[in-house]
Amino acid sequence: MGVLFISLLIILAVASTVNSCPPSDRSALMDFKASLTEPYLGLLNSWTGSDCCKNWYGISCDPTTGRVADISLRGESEDPIFEKAGRTGFMTGSISPSICALDRLTTLIVADWKGITGEIPKCITSLSNLRILDVIGNKISGRLPADIGRLSRLTVLNVADNVISGPIPTSIVNLQSLMHLDLSNNKLSGEIPADLGKLTMMSRALLSRNQLTGSIPTSIANIYRLADLDLSVNQISGPIPAQLGSMRVLSTLKLDSNQISGQIPGSLLGNGGLSIINLSRNSLEGYIPDVFGPKSYFTSLDLSYNNLKGSIPKSVSSAKYMGHMDVSHNHLCGPIPASSAFDHLEASSFTANDCLCGVPLLRTC
Repeated sequence: MGVLFISLLIILAVASTVNSCPPSDRSALMDFKASLTEPYLGLLNSWTGSDCCKNWYGISCDPTTGRVADISLRGESEDPIFEKAGRTGFMTGSISPSICALDRLTTLIVADWKGITGEIPKCITSLSNLRILDVIGNKISGRLPADIGRLSRLTVLNVADNVISGPIPTSIVNLQSLMHLDLSNNKLSGEIPADLGKLTMMSRALLSRNQLTGSIPTSIANIYRLADLDLSVNQISGPIPAQLGSMRVLSTLKLDSNQISGQIPGSLLGNGGLSIINLSRNSLEGYIPDVFGPKSYFTSLDLSYNNLKGSIPKSVSSAKYMGHMDVSHNHLCGPIPASSAFDHLEASSFTANDCLCGVPLLRTC
């Protein structure tokens, strides 16, 4: 009986050890906390006591090892703390390199705090278990770590709405597990890596509102799961790769406000899966491809502010649905096809062309 009791005590002691975080993890989190200031909600005041796995706001641990697995700190949240305060979060400071000591970390979310500055620690690429890196909505600067491609398990990379500069690291194409890439609204420059198409697991690629140059890589067409591609508001030039029109899953394509030239590939407008296309404010020329049909279903089709000529294709009238269409500010001519698919459109969708006529314009044919 005595032996059994002692064995039970040993089992309980081991279980207690496993369920509490090791001192090294606690120390790393305290250093991380020391580099941040959250003045209004007191969220980090819960980071007290020896066990960072219990009741530390935003911290989760692996139940088997007791190691810190997740840091999830969102400044915009439905958490009752935010609702009761009636405000979103605000935090200043920087992300301390001490988090790199948390070598079992799978999730790092420090998002929407508006005032966090500094750089993404370069050592973050040593966190081989990291699956989610989300620092959207801060004032983080500097460059993306050059060897970010080492994070082979990363599925989400979201650094949007910061002031990150420099090029997109070429190693990014090694993130073979990446599904969601959001680099939008930063100050990234240089060209999009030519072999971005290696990221075949990706479903969203959002690179808008940067200073990217060069052409659209044709390899993007190899990303067979890609549903959402947004390269708008950059300085991208060259033609639109016709291969994009063969992407079966792609439903949203935004290339507006660039310096894209050449003609609109017929395969693009003929892709029955694409429901949102925005090619406005570029230097596209030639004719609008006559490729519309009963499978054409556009929530939005914006071709405005280009150098398109000729007439609006009659096949547009056979489209199943045309929620919004804008061909204004081009050099189009001839009658606007009569179609119930877009009889709800206003004159502003057709204005500032050379000689378009017919409803809804006041000019008769």
